[in-house]
Amino acid sequence: MNLLSRYVSIVSERANHYPVRVRHLFISPGHNYRGHHGQPAGNHPILEVDHIECVAQRGIRGDRYFDHQPDFRGQITFFDWEIFERMRRELQLPHDAIVAGTRRNVILEGVALNDWIGAEFELQGVRFVGTEECRPCYWMNDAFRDPRAEAWLRGHGGLRARILSSGVLRRDRERDFVESLLSVKAHPGGND
Repeated sequence: MNLLSRYVSIVSERANHYPVRVRHLFISPGHNYRGHHGQPAGNHPILEVDHIECVAQRGIRGDRYFDHQPDFRGQITFFDWEIFERMRRELQLPHDAIVAGTRRNVILEGVALNDWIGAEFELQGVRFVGTEECRPCYWMNDAFRDPRAEAWLRGHGGLRARILSSGVLRRDRERDFVESLLSVKAHPGGND
């Protein structure tokens, strides 16, 4: 292999690595919004944890969607920290508005999540496939105490994914890398 070929190979390998930070990890033992249409929201806590156990094809151990249904597209959910910060600024949300209100499991900083719809990717040694956007619903208005939250989040609601390999994700590591495996197989959207 000549020097140019080796350089191109190294650049190609690194081109699929994106530095990200796992800022927060959340689980909740029960549903506050799903199945509550026309009723008050539930009162299950959303718990911030230092790590989560991802179980291939099943979900996050201890979370409300663990073993929810076979091949469920939302076994794990991701949200972009920069989107939350931008929403908080643009909507001038109350100072006590917190990212846990999104009820997403993994809050990442440094990656455009919509780019991962239909792609396989790896974070901290755990493989996932992005299935669709987490479409925001009217409950977001309640969670953030602002009637504009749902509309503002359209197209920025986060990422739903399936877990392809088991492993543990940890928060507050300075920088981690997401490696896109660049699977081009389409994964149809839809509501579960």
